[in-house]
Amino acid sequence: VIAAQETKKIVRKTHSTLNGRIDKTFHNSILRKKYISSRLIRVSPDADGVMAEALLTFWFSATDSREALRERIERILRRGLKKYTGPLRINVRSSTISNMDAKRAEALFNDICGLRQNRTVKSMAKSSSLRIVGGLSSAETGDWPWQASLQYNNIHRCGATLISNTWLVSAAHCFRDMSHPEKWTATFGAHLKPPSLKRSVKTIIIHEKYHYPIHDYDIALVQLSKQVEFTSSIHRVCLPEPSQTFPYNIFAVITGWGALTNDGPTPNTLQEATVKLIDSDTCNREEVYDGDITPRMLCAGYLEGGVDACQGDSGGPLVTPDSRLMWYLVGIVSWGDECGKPNKPGVYTRVTYFRDWITSKTDI
Repeated sequence: VIAAQETKKIVRKTHSTLNGRIDKTFHNSILRKKYISSRLIRVSPDADGVMAEALLTFWFSATDSREALRERIERILRRGLKKYTGPLRINVRSSTISNMDAKRAEALFNDICGLRQNRTVKSMAKSSSLRIVGGLSSAETGDWPWQASLQYNNIHRCGATLISNTWLVSAAHCFRDMSHPEKWTATFGAHLKPPSLKRSVKTIIIHEKYHYPIHDYDIALVQLSKQVEFTSSIHRVCLPEPSQTFPYNIFAVITGWGALTNDGPTPNTLQEATVKLIDSDTCNREEVYDGDITPRMLCAGYLEGGVDACQGDSGGPLVTPDSRLMWYLVGIVSWGDECGKPNKPGVYTRVTYFRDWITSKTDI
């Protein structure tokens, strides 16, 4: 039990703090060769603060005594948590560790945000084969399990990102003059036809400050009429903290079913592209976007052009992994000057700016 103020911000902060602490504890322990990973799977309110539950994964051999190993894991974890001197107060005495069967572990794994099961990170470098505009790089089922297609009268209009089993986040401009939920559906899977899963839409929430044709505040939330059961191929992305920073010039990935060239043909199979985050000062230069980039926007791509999102990718995710290979939603495809032009990188809605707004509407 972590004695802390019972707020959403504390709950979210606990995730990153404890994950890092547990990981460091076992990497520096006698069990480092048996240790695989730790994932904080649930942080929930408790009478004295919040209760944190983590899934720890270790290698077992035929000669290992599971009970002896469990006891050793518990001793090491308690010792590591006692050394923690950060702002949270951790009640080590209340920690317990128990064995878990594979089926239960798999269900918990699917519920963890931002994981790509059985996937390694592809080369995060600029490549002519890794682009939505100007080339073909088709994703496979389960590659990007949070990607959704938003369809109006069963025709793909925009991308979206699964952030819980009932909520998607997308771009506000996708719903201009088309905000009737009953005409929208969301599909999941790498292919538009046939999709792996289809859901009708219950509610569409457009940011109160979004006013077309201005690009600012380009964010919307979509509530599904029936929840999605998380699997290895369909589950949620991680949302960043409001204060979380993503260094400029790092690589990120965009995905979508948008046009392969400006006003060109569209694919049936999900496409992926690798881009770099570009600082706003550079993006606001006269020859780029000449001051049009606000604090609520983020640029990504290459100033030399060639790799970009395009028509039909709007509302889709811009994601990047942390050191634990958990993928975070950094941006939402918003706007740009055509597709892949030099000095005209893609512009994305900056998710950290809207993190508290998302919570206020969805309680996530």
